[in-house]
Amino acid sequence: MLNTYFRVIVGTMVLLSVVLSVYVSPNFMWFTVFIGVNLIQSAFTKWCLLETILVKLGVKKGDNNCSSC
Repeated sequence: MLNTYFRVIVGTMVLLSVVLSVYVSPNFMWFTVFIGVNLIQSAFTKWCLLETILVKLGVKKGDNNCSSC
């Protein structure tokens, strides 16, 4: 379940940052860069702030296989 929430939130943030960069200011593209850098660092460190927040909010980790996707 955690993986599903994570993907939905990150995907929404990326789409939102692209829309904001097109319609508001190109500087919102830095938000997209920030998201990408965080995804890369979490791949190496195995730590992600969003995951920590979701767990503290009570989202269960569940199993991580794609058969439930």
